[in-house]
Amino acid sequence: MQLLPFQNQRPLDFTQPETLRAMQEALQRTRAAFPLQIPAVVDGQKVDTAEKIESYNPCRKEGLVAVAAKGDRALADQALQAAWQAFETWQMTPAEVRARYLLATAAEMRRRRYDLCALEVLEAGKSWSEADGDVNEAIDFLEYYARESVRMAQPVATAPYPGEENTSQYIPLGVGLILPPWNFPLAILTGMTMGPVAVGNTVILKPASPTPAIGYQLAAILQEVGLPKGVVNFLPGSGSEVGEYLARHPQMRFISFTGSREVGTHLFEVGGQVVEGQRWLKRVVAEMGGKDAIVVDESADLDAAADGIVTSAFGYQGQKCSACSRVIAVDAVYDTLLEKLVTKTQALQVGPAEDPKTQVAAVISAQQYEKVLQYVEIAQTEGRVVVGGHAGDPSGYYIEPTLVADVDPNARIAQEEIFGPVVACLRAPNFEAAIDIANQTVYGLTGAVYSRNRKHLEYAREHFFVGNLYFNRKCTGSLVGVHPFGGFNLSGTDVKTGSPEYLLHFMQMKSVSEAL
Repeated sequence: MQLLPFQNQRPLDFTQPETLRAMQEALQRTRAAFPLQIPAVVDGQKVDTAEKIESYNPCRKEGLVAVAAKGDRALADQALQAAWQAFETWQMTPAEVRARYLLATAAEMRRRRYDLCALEVLEAGKSWSEADGDVNEAIDFLEYYARESVRMAQPVATAPYPGEENTSQYIPLGVGLILPPWNFPLAILTGMTMGPVAVGNTVILKPASPTPAIGYQLAAILQEVGLPKGVVNFLPGSGSEVGEYLARHPQMRFISFTGSREVGTHLFEVGGQVVEGQRWLKRVVAEMGGKDAIVVDESADLDAAADGIVTSAFGYQGQKCSACSRVIAVDAVYDTLLEKLVTKTQALQVGPAEDPKTQVAAVISAQQYEKVLQYVEIAQTEGRVVVGGHAGDPSGYYIEPTLVADVDPNARIAQEEIFGPVVACLRAPNFEAAIDIANQTVYGLTGAVYSRNRKHLEYAREHFFVGNLYFNRKCTGSLVGVHPFGGFNLSGTDVKTGSPEYLLHFMQMKSVSEAL
């Protein structure tokens, strides 16, 4: 199988009149089809249910986007049976053939690029650039894992031994449960689903309840490209019912999860329990968020630092596990940097995601809205709110981009993941102390340092304990194949998505020795 070397998908340029017009037409076309009717897909068949899940445009609270099927335990059992039946043949399908399904899916996503972006804008509340980035990353995962799966199908090198023929190879695990988040509703969902599938596993995909319509786009495309039935079973449903049931099921071989620390640690515990009828130890792959810091020293370009902080903190309303939620600046530049952050934050364009000028839109749901506003209230007592601090336009789940100055490192807003547009600013006496403060959380996902001091950068390289560390750039926006992504400590199992090692989590090695 001959493929060109992997290359990341290039972003759209919405300043070009043709691109702008194409996106506007896609938004109009997508909106006209609402509410979308989203089925479950089990064993290749579309399934409707009596109970439903509804998703709404977070920027327009009453804007119904989709009505999705809501699976129950009986349908989950059917999906599990279908996935194991499909596994019997899918595991034997040559890696090159499996890879072609991923490449065909990527090609179809490119053809639907504007419509996929439009749906992300309207169901997930992503700005145009954030939506495009998510679609691009989904395509990247497909292209990257297709190539990696072919490479990993080759025999593993072993040392020669007289009188024996010895071979080792990786084989798939079986059926897995895929539990993706709502904040990257196509990219992470696609990567989590199709990585394991590329190396011969079959899966049950339970999309996040706020974004079932986006999740269904992958299922629909997989049907169009002819993926064998039962390989990917699409099952919207309650996490506490369907997700919990499948995670505990003795026939579930692995669990792949991205989401909150609370749910992730619970699934890690559930996965470690061996129940009656279970013949293996379940693999649990978990990415559970962060409390990410950007450190700024006295040598930094403060304008560049302020730009990177504001983009990292308020892109997609701070609803990223990689988002900057703490700014730690040394005393010598703290006040000057804070002034620049205030100016740049106040200049952000807040409004509906469908407006191309919008930089900050609404948070995803009423539940998220209430949670973030509780932290905004806490911030009033734990620091000095210098920008924001209030709810926004009541027509949607808007919260003003909020900067909180003079926060103690042990304050709740400096320790707990908020997952919204709220940033704590902390003062440090020197650079080493700033790195110590950055490390003083239970998380370790991303971080960044702005400095022109080589000794400081090298110190951070050794002592800033995060899975993804960036120098003189923002701490969001990892690229598949370029920045292997995953965190330390309670940020998760550091699976490093978009890297050569990611697929190993869904495989096991088999060695065969034959005496000659």
